[in-house]
Amino acid sequence: MARDRDERDEDAERPRERAREGRPKRLSAPRVMRSATEQLEGLLGRAPESVSAVRPIDDGWEAEVEVLELERIPETTSVMASYRVTLDAEGELMSYERIRRYTRGQTDRRS
Repeated sequence: MARDRDERDEDAERPRERAREGRPKRLSAPRVMRSATEQLEGLLGRAPESVSAVRPIDDGWEAEVEVLELERIPETTSVMASYRVTLDAEGELMSYERIRRYTRGQTDRRS
C-alpha cells in the first residue's frame, strides 16, 4: 500500500518536472550582476565599481550599479552615481537610469 502511494506521488511530480524542463533556466544573481556591469560599461564608457542590489522582477532582473563619474583628489570627494539597470530574463539590458549622484565619502542617513 505504501508502495502504491509512492508511485502516485512520483506520477504527480512528472508533469511538474516536464513543465520546468520546457522553461528556460533562470539566471543566477552573480551572472546577472556580471551582465549588468558589462553592458552598462559598454554604454557609459566607465567601469562600474560595484553592484549594490540585484533582485528578480516579474519579467527579468533589476540591479543598482555604482559608477565613478568624476574622479577627484582626495578620493572621498569623487562623484559617484547609482544606476538602476533593468535586464530581461536572458540577462540583456532593457533600460537604465541614473537615480542618484553623491560624493564617495557620503554615507546614507538613517531615519
